[in-house]
Amino acid sequence: MPFRGGALVTLVTAVTLGVSLPAASQTLPHEPVVFGGGRVTIGGDVSATFSCAGPDAAEPCPDDSGFFNYTDYQHSALRMLRVDVTAAVKAGRRLSFLGELRSENGMTPQPYALYARIRPWASRAFDVQVGRVPPTFGAFARRTYPADNLVIGYPLAYQYLTSLRPDALPAHADELLRMRGRGWLSSFSVGNPAPDHGLALVSAFRWDTGVQVHAANDFVDGAAAVTTGTLGNPLVGDDNAGKQVVGRVALRPATGLIVGFSGARGPFLTRGAAEETGAAGGAGRFTQTGWGTDLEYSRDYYLVRFEAIVSDWRLPLISPPANDLPLRAVSTLVEGRYKIRPGLYAAARLDHLGFSSIAGSSGLQTWDAPVTRVEFGGGFSVQRNLLLKLSVQLNSRDGGRVRRANLGAVQIVFWL
Repeated sequence: MPFRGGALVTLVTAVTLGVSLPAASQTLPHEPVVFGGGRVTIGGDVSATFSCAGPDAAEPCPDDSGFFNYTDYQHSALRMLRVDVTAAVKAGRRLSFLGELRSENGMTPQPYALYARIRPWASRAFDVQVGRVPPTFGAFARRTYPADNLVIGYPLAYQYLTSLRPDALPAHADELLRMRGRGWLSSFSVGNPAPDHGLALVSAFRWDTGVQVHAANDFVDGAAAVTTGTLGNPLVGDDNAGKQVVGRVALRPATGLIVGFSGARGPFLTRGAAEETGAAGGAGRFTQTGWGTDLEYSRDYYLVRFEAIVSDWRLPLISPPANDLPLRAVSTLVEGRYKIRPGLYAAARLDHLGFSSIAGSSGLQTWDAPVTRVEFGGGFSVQRNLLLKLSVQLNSRDGGRVRRANLGAVQIVFWL
């Protein structure tokens, strides 16, 4: 999990200089670049995150050896330099094109978002988006930018990798159980034999490709989409001739209160892996189904959030011991923030990811290792768009080679 530290040093220096200057002195740019008569807007953000595990006599600042923060781009979410460049081009009153390029840890920039937004009625909050579109499912998916995240780490449902893969699958329950707590590098005998990372319940690091419809008023906000991939495996190109259907409704029944409900269903297994099982019906039978509910309440100096996600994967186990039930994962989190004074806040998140049990040759056992995460810390705004965050993250897992990891992290975020 490489990390290029030069940019972190630069940003730390900028923060130090910013703290030493009067509050009225805005030394860094703080507005997006707009030109072409207001038709083109360029923005973006830069975040540098660094972490250390608990003391180790052999290494002064050890990494997350349990891979608790590994992502589907094979980087640690707590050791990452991320650069985003966004662009919005207005082609007319009813048509815009939006895109985002993202680079992680100095790698070649990749398109994170690229879509057209069509507004049939300029005076109504209704739009159609086509391309690599924003997430529809869940609440945190809309807050994945570092400045929007209360702490530094990501919720388990959106980042932690289970052992399941779209291109490989276990022949039987015992093979799946051998991979408990090994989602950062799992391997199975059916499909692609090369070891690779597994799937999160919902990927926070990639957007899916498809068509999304969105409408809103003062009381309700709704979106529905048909996409190429699934919650855990967003795609650009189709790999199984199936589509996902996903939707979300958010209600605002009172000031400061938002209640949301989400649902999604689509085939996640690749065509090649499904064919190797010999199962009738092809890849379309083997689906990921997700349900979510979320709540947010803010008042005065407080902000409290809750989110729960249930994900069912249906896949064939082609030799005994076999299980007919879908494999289920359930995630729950509670997080909150308290503003101590202008520009300074404290925050905490409690997070748990559990799994259903299956019958192996040794009896019932959860198909993956349950994980609990506690993270607490805070942030300080050096200026409106320059934020310094500190946190401590405690991870524990009922399985895997490393069962505990305590990590301290620092993050600097700058955005336009």
